[in-house]
Amino acid sequence: MNDLLLLAMLLGGPQHGYALKKAAGLITGQTDMHNNLVYPLLRRFVREGWVTQKKAAGERGQTRQVYSLTALGRRVLLARLCDFDESAASSGDQFRLRVGMFSLLDASSRAAILEKREAYLRWSAERFGPLESGMEIGTYGREVVRFMRQQINAELAWIEQLRHMDRGQKRKAQTNKE
Repeated sequence: MNDLLLLAMLLGGPQHGYALKKAAGLITGQTDMHNNLVYPLLRRFVREGWVTQKKAAGERGQTRQVYSLTALGRRVLLARLCDFDESAASSGDQFRLRVGMFSLLDASSRAAILEKREAYLRWSAERFGPLESGMEIGTYGREVVRFMRQQINAELAWIEQLRHMDRGQKRKAQTNKE
């Protein structure tokens, strides 16, 4: 997911590595993304031709590396965003990252992502039945299950809201064509 995040952050234009690691950290809930994660990924992106790298003068006279997304990098990012398998569907972070990039994806890709995440959530909710009836999970265990069900239900409602937004976009596009 870190690779998708870094590529996506370059959609807005060229950035230096330090800014990328700080912003990526903010998005992932950390102070910053570790150098040992960011810079090897950036080197790989440059090697693959997804990103270009050039030197630029820093504010204090130092030289900084500035990274820019290439057309190939954008195509790779879009393809990878659409590649939403069962493993990705089970990750809330992977799902939210893709939802954040929905404006880049076509309607059928957005619908497929929503369907897969919804299927995963429904499957997860079904697993709680045997847990509650087959085990003595105690007061706090029941509270955890209740909370997890609430989270699942809230996300299912959000998925429906996203579908509604998508339908509204389609109607708006149809109206603009007429």
